[in-house]
Amino acid sequence: MRIYPAIDVKGGLCVRLEQGRADRETVYAADPAEVAAAFKAAGAAWVHVVDLDGAFSGEPKNVSVVGAIAALGLEVQFGGGLRTRAAVESALELGARRVVVGTRAAESEPFVGELVRAHGDRIAVGIDARDGWAAVRGWIDRTEVRAVDLARRMDALGVRTLIHTDITTDGMLTGPNFAAQEDMLAAVGCRVIASGGVSRREDVARLVEMKKRRPNLDGVIVGKALYEKRVELGDLLELAKG
Repeated sequence: MRIYPAIDVKGGLCVRLEQGRADRETVYAADPAEVAAAFKAAGAAWVHVVDLDGAFSGEPKNVSVVGAIAALGLEVQFGGGLRTRAAVESALELGARRVVVGTRAAESEPFVGELVRAHGDRIAVGIDARDGWAAVRGWIDRTEVRAVDLARRMDALGVRTLIHTDITTDGMLTGPNFAAQEDMLAAVGCRVIASGGVSRREDVARLVEMKKRRPNLDGVIVGKALYEKRVELGDLLELAKG
């Protein structure tokens, strides 16, 4: 199972939000690339990078960090405001190994299908859920689409990686919504990356056990727990080897 340490970028800074709320922001570092370098030194191969300004505005604002982090030799999974093909391809050209489409995926299946045909496994879809319903535009708007139904549609389009974030637990250090993650894994055949709520080593251990039942669990994104030193990245990477 993979561990994806998270870097959220807002105004060029490395920050974390609680439940995606811009008014609940904590700044952790001035240079996201320095944070990524520390993750690499701890043994990480991948980094999950979110352009929060892009997610809220609808177009990438911090895409330059992709190149800086990719230059370190890390695999970059990048999302936030990627709502046009040009924006997606710009991020890929800058060095993203995988890009994450969220809002536009909920709005246009043809758009996702076009991207998958062009870029295959390098396209992931982010499904952000609040109480089981998909949310879009930086988690501000709740749709009338169940998250698992959206996931099934993306799976049918050939999307090979979904990132399922439980908004109510994200950044809260209260533990993941394991039941929701289990439901998502059962609903699709493609890979699923769990996100939201990891607060301690035992949370990751439980996900490692879940992977034994649900082999399509690809990994977990860990953010605030790392920054608050609730967990150690090197230890999680060892644990995830299973």
